Amino acid sequence: MEVENTPLSLVMVEIAPDLSEPEVLEYMVRRDVDWRHVQAISLLTHANDGLISDWLGINVKTLREYRKPGTQLKAQLQEHLILLVSMLKQGRSVLGSVQALDRWLSTPNFFLDGRSPATFLNTISGIRLVSDRLAALEHGDNV
Repeated sequence: MEVENTPLSLVMVEIAPDLSEPEVLEYMVRRDVDWRHVQAISLLTHANDGLISDWLGINVKTLREYRKPGTQLKAQLQEHLILLVSMLKQGRSVLGSVQALDRWLSTPNFFLDGRSPATFLNTISGIRLVSDRLAALEHGDNV
């Protein structure tokens, strides 16, 4: 995951794992949320544009339109991107690798009524739920 000395590297450094609501809002006010945040998701998982667009609740064509410089994202989409990057960083930290995170996200989970964590990533509450499961795993729960 080598991104040193690029605008993308700033995203990877600036967004901490498991951000609180005030931290998300502060980030949105102080930073531009743009295509680099989608790229960060791609670095943290092996998710393709189709899966990322599903998580964001937009179609693939719209997602790809965000590559254009100067494209302004709606606040809800900015928040969703920030929280996804934060949660994925948390997952990489807890699970140790892209492969382990991808496997965990796609595996049915007893604590999520047999659904995979990835099925919850299309809402803010779902991202928070998955983040909570990762925190439980980090602290010794068998999730």
